Amino acid sequence: MSPVEGGGPRVPEGADYSALDVEARAGLRSLPKSLAELVGKHLVAAGMLIDEEPELALAHARYARERASRVAVVREAAGLTAYHAGEWSEALSELRAVRRMSGGNAHIAVMADCERALGRPERALELAKEAGRDLPTDVAVELRIVAAGARRDMGQLEAAVVGLQGPDLDPKRRDPWSARLFYAYADNLAAAGRTEESIQWFLHAAQADDDEETDAAERAFDLGADESEVAAALPGETLEIEDAPADDDYSTVDTQAESTVEPSPNSPAEPDSADTPSTVESQTEASTPDATDRPDA
Repeated sequence: MSPVEGGGPRVPEGADYSALDVEARAGLRSLPKSLAELVGKHLVAAGMLIDEEPELALAHARYARERASRVAVVREAAGLTAYHAGEWSEALSELRAVRRMSGGNAHIAVMADCERALGRPERALELAKEAGRDLPTDVAVELRIVAAGARRDMGQLEAAVVGLQGPDLDPKRRDPWSARLFYAYADNLAAAGRTEESIQWFLHAAQADDDEETDAAERAFDLGADESEVAAALPGETLEIEDAPADDDYSTVDTQAESTVEPSPNSPAEPDSADTPSTVESQTEASTPDATDRPDA
């Protein structure tokens, strides 16, 4: 690592301005060149560290925000990094600012999940209603997952199950979000006491989960699926059953795509990391939050 001019957290090797994605660089054009490069390096550092060292990643994002608070891409990075670090209030504040600046709803699922984590499921549902239907499909799915989690927080177990139903809840579908959607549906079925249905949907989730983002197969086994059923869901693979019980709530916005976080089945799933993490967003939206590790709201 090399020290950063002007103080602040040390930038890890490889966190170069040139690694910043085109969209993020465009967002920094309003800054003087030297400042844009400094801020850009810290955004890249935040993206590199967000999975393994979220608190350090947040320190880089905060440093960038302190120097460029009027730049939407910087506030976005700060919000998503705060989400990954479990700083729900800070994440919500930053993403609200981004929403005001951009007028978009790209991170509405992450914002709703922050409300859940802060113990305000009613506000999460209000955000979902406010967002309307004019959303990109991936964002809409993540928001449904979070809204179902909010209803579950409120004890509305059957409503949570119904809220996840739709044309895309089809075992034959293989959309980028299918595994998480199937998992969330299975998880809420289990919470509602519909165990047999839950097992089948966990198996569907395992079949759709090519990237092994979930523990769907283990959950199915824990609920009573036999080894042959699990093996059929995982062709060519061997299931390793762990002694520890599975988590009750598989949580999101995980963190999911270019620069969002993800939500997870009961929270925005963690964003699918981009092949080359160049910004916090490219890591987070490539999956929503990993929010999958956040505690139940």
